[in-house]
Order: sequence, then structure tokens, then C-alpha cells
Amino acid sequence: MPATGKKFAAALAKVDRTKHYPIPEAVKIVKAASFAKFNETVDVAVRLGVDPRHADQVVRGTVVLPHGTGKSVRVLVITQGDRVKDAQAAGADFVGIEFVQKLKEGWLDCDVIVATPDVMGQLGALGKILGPRGLMPNPKAGTVTMDVGRAVKEIKAGKIEFRVDKTGNVHAPIGKVSFSEKQLEENLQAFMDTIVKAKPSAAKGVYLQTATVSSTMGPGVRLDTAVYR
Repeated sequence: MPATGKKFAAALAKVDRTKHYPIPEAVKIVKAASFAKFNETVDVAVRLGVDPRHADQVVRGTVVLPHGTGKSVRVLVITQGDRVKDAQAAGADFVGIEFVQKLKEGWLDCDVIVATPDVMGQLGALGKILGPRGLMPNPKAGTVTMDVGRAVKEIKAGKIEFRVDKTGNVHAPIGKVSFSEKQLEENLQAFMDTIVKAKPSAAKGVYLQTATVSSTMGPGVRLDTAVYR
């Protein structure tokens, strides 16, 4: 049996595995190498020269992609009082303090949860449920805030959160193959710029080691990271 399918082999032939491409060229190749019948997601994977076991080398943050991710995001806002109307006006899909109980009962039909500081005490007991799913609101991610309207608008506009994993890698979606080359270029550039700015002061040596961009089913295309050193 062949190691790879014919379609993947044909896509792989379009990539020079020994070359590191600038963003515009990498995006062009990723689009050309996509072959699935569905609208594939374009992802970027970055390997960082950090040791996540040390708290002062953990890399995390958020970035608003200029053209969004191409995915419809369901936002739940847990708040009360006047901010319920603010969240609804901003386009939140679900709003209300009553969702704390629904979460306890197993309801999880949302992609992002935003909460005001005054209700975080009630969410604390849900850490084991929300934490592993990446749903627990966090001030560093901008999802614990009094300005729920702004938070919802940013998320709906394409704000994503990233965090280095235990092996020193960061993965993030930057759009769909149906996006134009320019849209993907600008999204990828925004992400890379944000990663560079997030460099911990405790990081030593080469910070941004490798970066690869690919579509869901397509081969990886290595980015030229020398420009960030």
C-alpha cells in the first residue's frame, strides 16, 4: 500500500520541503495544494524556544484576525443587570446568569464564554468542566471583563486565543482556503506579529524556531522565520 494517497502525494509535490517560504508565497502554495471537497481550515503551527514548565516562559494571548477565521462563533455571556442588554446588543448568542445552572447540568452549546467579574465566583466550581474544553473565562484572554459588549464584538470579528502547549508549540486557525490570498496573508501576518510580541523576557536563545502553515488535509509549508530574529 502507498504511504500516502494520490491526492496528498500530488499536493506534496507542490511543496519544496527544503525551503522556507515568505508568507505570501506560503499562502499561495497552501491554497494551491488544498484538495478536499470541503472548505478546509488553514492553520499555523509555531514551535517556540521556551520551556512551558516555568510560569515565566508560558506564552499566551489573543489576536483579532483582520478577516476572522471563517467560522461562526457561538458566544455565551454570563452577567446580570444592565450588562445583559449590552451583551445582547453586541450580538451574543446566549446571555444570562441562569446559564451557570445550565452549565452545571451539562449544557455546552457554545464556543466562547464571557463573564463579568461579579459572577466568576459562581463559575469557579465549573473549572473541571470548562477548563479542559478551553471555555473557562480568563482576564488575560479578555473574557473576564465589565465591557461585555466590546468583548463580544471582538470575538465575533475574529478574535482568537492562543497558548503554548507543554511541548512548546502554538497552534491556531487563521482562516479558510476559500479566503483570498491577501486575506490569509494579513491574518497570518497579524498572528505572527502577535506571537513575536508575546515573547517572555525569560526566554533564552532562538525564540521563534519554526513555523508551518497548512490546510486541514494538505501538506505543511514551512515559513521563513529568519525575518523575526
